[in-house]
Amino acid sequence: MSHSSADSICAVVSDSSGALHVVERLHALGRSGSEVWEIAPGDLIPLPAGADLFYAAGKIPIALDPKSGDAEEIHPHNGRERLFPVAAILPAGFTRLLLPAWRPGGGRALPLFGYTAVASRRGKLLVAARQTDDPHRWNPELFNSDSLPAMIENLTGRFGENRIVRQLGRCSIEYHCLTAQNLFYSRWEAGIPVSPACNAGCIGCISLQESGCCPAPQSRIEFSPSIDEIVEVGVYHLENAEDPIISFGQGCEGEPLLRGHDLVEAVARIRSRTSLGTVNINTNASRPEVLAKLCDAGLDSIRVSLLSARNDSYNRYHRPSGYSLSDVLKSIEYACKSGLHVSINLLTMPGFTDQEAEAEALFALLDELPIGMVQLRNLNIDPDVFYEYMGWPQEAAMGISALIDELESRYPDLRVGNYSRGVDRQKR
Repeated sequence: MSHSSADSICAVVSDSSGALHVVERLHALGRSGSEVWEIAPGDLIPLPAGADLFYAAGKIPIALDPKSGDAEEIHPHNGRERLFPVAAILPAGFTRLLLPAWRPGGGRALPLFGYTAVASRRGKLLVAARQTDDPHRWNPELFNSDSLPAMIENLTGRFGENRIVRQLGRCSIEYHCLTAQNLFYSRWEAGIPVSPACNAGCIGCISLQESGCCPAPQSRIEFSPSIDEIVEVGVYHLENAEDPIISFGQGCEGEPLLRGHDLVEAVARIRSRTSLGTVNINTNASRPEVLAKLCDAGLDSIRVSLLSARNDSYNRYHRPSGYSLSDVLKSIEYACKSGLHVSINLLTMPGFTDQEAEAEALFALLDELPIGMVQLRNLNIDPDVFYEYMGWPQEAAMGISALIDELESRYPDLRVGNYSRGVDRQKR
């Protein structure tokens, strides 16, 4: 294998201070499951605006020696200070193709982020990713403005004791949550958290984790908003925002269908007061009987989080309590028949999602039901933790990019992207 030095795709590592080092004699590698892949030029794009760089403490970086053709660990020449793999955390609109190449070093599990392989070519940082949606509405420059605290204070004052507004103000400042901020900017999709409880124990849950597993990046809400609080916020956003969407089922809550009776009444009351915008639920779709009532009450769209369309994989990751994958599929079928816009929130992990068996199960689901969109979601978890739970793949995968190509080729009417769109209620 030969590479011209000018075009070499070089490994990038970090020291403990966070300083980056390009290792020009070694070529960058990425991981797909347990396999280590040389990163192809076509799988690399410039580091996107809004991406964050992260060094993976406790992991040992590996790269390719082009002379021997072997993967080798990267250690400092002085043999004292450790070097660590560098990973990118991608903004919305970009899908990860490869994981960073490392070997476990015996440290603690990494925080729940979507770790993406990083490389350098001609002095520029690149990531193993693909742009899969228009990132305009998630441009960092449109959020966290100097005026945001005043907007939060103003709306919080206007709605007095509404705990949802106070929670979203906290999420906006502490966690920089973009769907929380949209409420105060009066635009686009605004999250309305409603449920502190959940009936799944997903390995990669970002709001509640078992002790000693993975540090969660945010806290789950500790209260159950009243119907009046839900209606007040929902109507306000639908009537005042640009291209408004309200979404139940946020990262700071559990499963909204567990608030079934209250949520059905809240949606009915919201729709009795305004027909504007889109009412959406992000859900595990575990309760088809509740979802049916929500559809009748005025729900417009549903996004179902799914790691796998295979029973064994689904159960191992989601760890459902009191429901099964068959209940999820019943909910999806009812939503489709009711004319809702239905999206699958496909939690993607290189080397797992693109295995033949996983892909074929997904294709079978799409063949059977008129699902409108597959939203690709980079699964936020330490890959080593994920594969220790799920089992290390025994077969090579097709590659995430090839899976996307196959989805677009097989299903020309299917939208493949990253985030929700509003629904035209007149066309339902």
